[in-house]
Amino acid sequence: MDISKQFFGEVAGQAVDLYSLSNDNGMTVKITNYGGIITSIIVPDSQGDSSNVVCGFDTLAGYFSESYINNAPYFGGIVGRYAARIKDGAFSLNSEQYTLATNNAPNHLHGGIVGFDKKIWQAKSFQESNCVGLSLKLLSVDGEEGYPGNLSVEVQYRLTNENVLKIAYFATTDKDTPVSLTNHTYFNLSGFKDDIKGHDLHIDADNTLVPDETNVPVGVIKAVDDIDNFNQQKNLGNAIELLDFGFEHYYIFNKGRQIKDHLVQLSDQKSGRCLKVVTTEPGMLFYTGHFTSNELNRETGEQYGQYRALCFETSKFPNGPNITASPNSILESKDTYHEETEFQFSW
Repeated sequence: MDISKQFFGEVAGQAVDLYSLSNDNGMTVKITNYGGIITSIIVPDSQGDSSNVVCGFDTLAGYFSESYINNAPYFGGIVGRYAARIKDGAFSLNSEQYTLATNNAPNHLHGGIVGFDKKIWQAKSFQESNCVGLSLKLLSVDGEEGYPGNLSVEVQYRLTNENVLKIAYFATTDKDTPVSLTNHTYFNLSGFKDDIKGHDLHIDADNTLVPDETNVPVGVIKAVDDIDNFNQQKNLGNAIELLDFGFEHYYIFNKGRQIKDHLVQLSDQKSGRCLKVVTTEPGMLFYTGHFTSNELNRETGEQYGQYRALCFETSKFPNGPNITASPNSILESKDTYHEETEFQFSW
């Protein structure tokens, strides 16, 4: 196993690095300390041919192009202080009203105008008995994007010889504050030879959250139906075709806080690649990229765009600070935030 570092560029005069984590089976994960972004994940297929299976760029400039900024797909980044939307950019906590930046009018999205995906993190690589890893640390100051409290965050990436990418999230605060951290990587197990409609999907979830007219859940829970029920593995493309905008559904997992059995399984029969997801989170926002711009592609020509990749955003409930039944959406000053998600690959 190996981990290496190279210079990736500069942002506002600050150096940005790119870390390459490799295991003994031909799997490589590249991560930059700008936004904690996973820029690529290279894995073999069933024939031993390796391809990248996530959206991203080989240069830092790719994340600053006009097409990327205008589309704002959040490729591979750490999203925070709170993932997904908060309705009207406002919430009440401890009898105080807070107003957040509204970067997805009329709502607050993925931490605001300058969320964690646009920050330079302090990075330190490490190696353990069965993994190579990267620790990223960040301080989000009191009042940033409207949030209360000084929030200290650490995200740990680990790549194992079992072909598992583990992400562990930690945070502490000096004031009660909403926290929901996730990684916003888009996957295509075909290596972008095809779109995602040929993939098969299983999600262990009987219920979803219902969004309002501005695409924000307000607490209504709905049982899955014929279209969005993936309790039995089925073809994703057939389901997408029945929806105007594909999937942007928050699924509430059937299982509780454990890292044991997979909660999600994505398969691509042509390549033989399979991705399983396990998490301590209560659910995930599943997004199939209807609004991803077709103008986006890797420098090598790898084409992105509508239905070319999908996200499994394991997280707290969207709009959680405004939903009474949302589990653990508020981090109290006496507690430590700790959640984990694993992406388990096979081929």
